[in-house]
Amino acid sequence: MFSNIGIPGLILILIVALIVFGPSKLPEIGKAFGSSLREFKNATRDIASDADDKNKQ
Repeated sequence: MFSNIGIPGLILILIVALIVFGPSKLPEIGKAFGSSLREFKNATRDIASDADDKNKQ
């Protein structure tokens, strides 16, 4: 899905986000997105390790 965006597309998305949210909100949005992504990654890792533990028993 995102493999066809490329660098120009990412720059365009960043410019639109800058216009919509303003420069003061972008760091907060980035921090929230990063922490959400980290939580999702940890949750999927926990689910995968639980499944591995069940398979070993």
